[in-house]
Amino acid sequence: MSTHPVRIGIIGSGAIGGFYGLMLARAGFDVHFLLRSEYAAVAERGLTVESRVHGSLNLPVQAYADAADLPPCDWLLVGAKATSNAELAPLLVQTAAPGAKVLLLQNGLGMEELLRPALRDDMHLLGGLCFICVHREGPGTVRHQALGAVNLGYHSGPAADAGQAIVEEGAELFHRAGIDSQAMPDLALARWQKLVWNVPYNGLSVLLGASTSALMGDPDSRASIEALMAEVVEGARACGHEVGDGYAAHLLRVTEQMPDYWPSMYHDHVQQRPLELQAIYAEPLARARAIGCVLPRMQALYQALAFIDRRNRAAE
Repeated sequence: MSTHPVRIGIIGSGAIGGFYGLMLARAGFDVHFLLRSEYAAVAERGLTVESRVHGSLNLPVQAYADAADLPPCDWLLVGAKATSNAELAPLLVQTAAPGAKVLLLQNGLGMEELLRPALRDDMHLLGGLCFICVHREGPGTVRHQALGAVNLGYHSGPAADAGQAIVEEGAELFHRAGIDSQAMPDLALARWQKLVWNVPYNGLSVLLGASTSALMGDPDSRASIEALMAEVVEGARACGHEVGDGYAAHLLRVTEQMPDYWPSMYHDHVQQRPLELQAIYAEPLARARAIGCVLPRMQALYQALAFIDRRNRAAE
């Protein structure tokens, strides 16, 4: 039994890791941030979140440039993009306390399955879905526009029968930090549901150079959004995940009520960072295709984004 207060490690302290990590630290948790390029700025000035919901927040935080310097953590929140999971796996093992819970705050499919073999048998693996408008504005500075809920689901670990209790423990951490959080009984279904939003808005923001308001305001781009949403729902159902008939319409209404937002993939594109194409497009397309379900609009969008991503990398 642990004799110290719960210790939380933030692996990937950009927009997602920075926001949730700072909120947990503000609530009094023992939070440790692993940073790379932003270490010097955060070590000197602390971490800042400029939030329309919570106001302007700045805290000095426990920041590290080397994973070897982190103390063993009971919870590891992975805010880095799925494109970096292969290199992050050894860091997670290195920084995990016995029986640690690893929470992937990432979009897409297949991340847990790829990461699981690289973790120790005693480590629990969970998936987290963030419903939030947030982006990194500069070194150590995160801008939060709206929303903020994070829902958790259990993937695998040494005591799968205790998975629900572990998920509820994680949700309680967020509740104590003032963050809405729900335990999800079906992580796979929830990941497909999140794709209903991520597939159209992330990809079209890059392809068309447009934010959510512009995409929703133009009849042709809105028609493309609706068609892509319908395809993702079709793919989910073909794979055995029953997304409700009104779910896409619900997401359209939510997006209309959001402030104008540039999705995360657009920011990655502008900064010439790798796009999260494998998890958000290639993996769901492959799963649907394996059972005879072809998603032509999603496939065409993926191919266009893959071209853009290759061109960006060639220009580095």
